[in-house]
Amino acid sequence: MYQQFYRRFLAAHQDQQHFACHSHYFWPDVTRDAMLEFWDDSARLADRKWDFFFTEVIPEVQQYISNTLNTRMPEQIVFAPNTHELIARLLSCLPVCSSAPAPPAILTTDSEFHSVNRQLRRLEEAGVITCERIATQPFDNFEQRFIDALAARQWDMVIFSQVFFNSGYVVKNLPRIVEAVTHSETIIVIDGYHSFMAQPIDLQALAQRVFFIAGGYKYAQAGEGVCFAHVPPDNGLRPTFTGWFAEFGALAKTQQGAVGYAGNGLQFAGATMDFCALYRLRAVYRLLAVHRIEVDDINRHVKAVQEAFLRQLDDTNHTLLNRRNLVVNALSDCGHFLTFEFSDAQTTQQLAEALESQGILTDYRGARLRFGFGMYHDPGQLNLHFLTNI
Repeated sequence: MYQQFYRRFLAAHQDQQHFACHSHYFWPDVTRDAMLEFWDDSARLADRKWDFFFTEVIPEVQQYISNTLNTRMPEQIVFAPNTHELIARLLSCLPVCSSAPAPPAILTTDSEFHSVNRQLRRLEEAGVITCERIATQPFDNFEQRFIDALAARQWDMVIFSQVFFNSGYVVKNLPRIVEAVTHSETIIVIDGYHSFMAQPIDLQALAQRVFFIAGGYKYAQAGEGVCFAHVPPDNGLRPTFTGWFAEFGALAKTQQGAVGYAGNGLQFAGATMDFCALYRLRAVYRLLAVHRIEVDDINRHVKAVQEAFLRQLDDTNHTLLNRRNLVVNALSDCGHFLTFEFSDAQTTQQLAEALESQGILTDYRGARLRFGFGMYHDPGQLNLHFLTNI
C-alpha cells in the first residue's frame, strides 16, 4: 500500500524482512532529495542560511508537529539533535545547590529509555537528585499506582513515557495523570518517542502544562539528528544548561547582565546543530500531506499488519514465538511493536540470531524480543513459515 515510498531502502534489504522499525524506521525516498536540498540551500545562502532556517524551515516543521500533537502552539516547539540534550536542559532547571534543604525529588517509572534512565541514575549516584520509580507492571493498575505516588508528596519533576520502550504498553489516560499533579511548580515531562507519528495524540488540553519530547528517528521516518520538545508557555523556567539559539533574535545586543531567554519554545534551545535532519522531517511531512495520509491512517495500517502477523504466528505453533509470551496481549494496549518475553537473555539472543539467519531483523533487550511494524509492511507479504525450522 505504501511501499512505493520506500523503494531505495527496500531495495537494499530485498532478502530481509525488517521488523525493527521501532528502532530504526526505513526512510522514504523523499528524504534523499531533502538532503540534497539542504546542501544546495547551504551553498546558495552560506552564512545567511541561519536566518533562512529560522524564518522558513523551522516554522514550517513547527506547524506540522503542532498539528500532529494538536497543541495549536507551533512557536512552542524547540529542536535539538537528540532527546538527551532536552532532558539535560530540563534537569538543569531543578534547584540543585548546596543550600537547598533536600535534593530535588523526581517521580518516574522503571521502564524509561536510556536517555532518561541513565542520566537520572548518574545524578542519583552523585547525590544531586532523588528518584522514585514506579513499576509499570502489572499494567492493568499502573496508572492508578502512578497517580497514588503523585499524591504521596510534592515532586520537583515527573517523567514518564506515553508508550514504554521495553513493552510497547500505551498509557492512555494522560489527562488524568497530569491533573493528579497538584503542585504548579512540578515540571511534567512526557516522553512521546514511541507514540509520535505512530498513534493519534491530542495535547490540546495539556499543552499549557506539559513538556512533550519526541524525535524523528523512529515513526517520523526522518532518521537521527532531529528531536523536539513542546514547551508549555509562560513556564518561568531558566535552564542553566543553555545555548545561543535560546536568544537567537537578540544576538546583536550586548550580552551583559542577566541571561535572557526567548519568549517561546526557543527558551529551551541549545546551540549549533545540523539542520539536514530537519529537512528530512519536513520532506516526510510534505509527502504525507500530498497523499493525504494522517496518523490515524498509519495507525490503522500498522494494526492490520500486526493482526496478520499474529494470525500467521498462530499457524506456526512455535514453542517460543507465540501469544502466550507477549508482554502486552491486546493490540489496543500496545504501540507499533510487539514484545515477547522469554525465560532468560541467552534464550532471547539465540532466537534473535536464528531469526536474523533467516533474514528476519528484530531487536532485543535482555529477555525481551521486539517486532516492530511500519508503513512499508504489507499484511499479504509477511512470511513466517520458516519458524517451523527454528
